[in-house]
Amino acid sequence: QVQLVESGGGSVQAGGSLRLSCAVSGDMWCMAWFLQAPGKEREGVAAIDRDGKINYADSVKGRFTISQDNTSNTLYLQMNSLKPEDTAMYYCASSFWFEAGLVPDRYNYWGQGTQVTVSS
Repeated sequence: QVQLVESGGGSVQAGGSLRLSCAVSGDMWCMAWFLQAPGKEREGVAAIDRDGKINYADSVKGRFTISQDNTSNTLYLQMNSLKPEDTAMYYCASSFWFEAGLVPDRYNYWGQGTQVTVSS
């Protein structure tokens, strides 16, 4: 059973930074971060596969960085230059797909989420 536990969310002002962490038990091919704002569908933020190939949503390119530490089995999302529209619940997810990308349906396991709130 794969378990994912996120941490690092919080409240910041616009222009600030946060780093999200996701502790992962189990071995998966792709890992990703998704967000879901109230009343909206879940959408992909960034994904990384076992070969290190990375995908970003256009809205976060140049501001967010996804990385993984294979030694500690931890996935990270460094978020810089945060905007109020980044406010959402952020989820860590893992997939058996070779190239799951930013498609939520391709992900098999999900964390409980961590809230990020950016004020103007």
